Amino acid sequence: MGSTGRSPQGGAMQLPVLTQPGLGMTTTTVTTITQTGGDWSTGLFDVCADNSTCVMGALLPCCLELSLAHQFGECLWLPLLPGSTFAMRVGIRERFKIRGSICEDWTTVLFCYPLAVCQMVREMKRRMRRQMYTVSTALECS
Repeated sequence: MGSTGRSPQGGAMQLPVLTQPGLGMTTTTVTTITQTGGDWSTGLFDVCADNSTCVMGALLPCCLELSLAHQFGECLWLPLLPGSTFAMRVGIRERFKIRGSICEDWTTVLFCYPLAVCQMVREMKRRMRRQMYTVSTALECS
């Protein structure tokens, strides 16, 4: 093939088709809202607010904490580290702008470990609930 853009047989060279004919692109818009601010959505002793969390917290709070680490976006082995429950509680409070202090977090985890884990799981479930408000599709002719 030469530099003239002609095929070896002497005719004009065909370029490959890069896009398919038809309707153009599809655009989808999804809006999500995550609630932030305020107090904890449930109290420390509101264990019956979520039955499955209550049962797991009463029988196997360490397994519930593994689930919490996963929901929080951390490694599943995080709960095996000393102080990890306290760190996740502070992290949840900071992420969602929940009122409180490090001292309150520390005493809650130290004296009420199973209740604290249950409260943190309930909080993650409620605050991370995503609500879709708008899904729109726009098709354009090419």
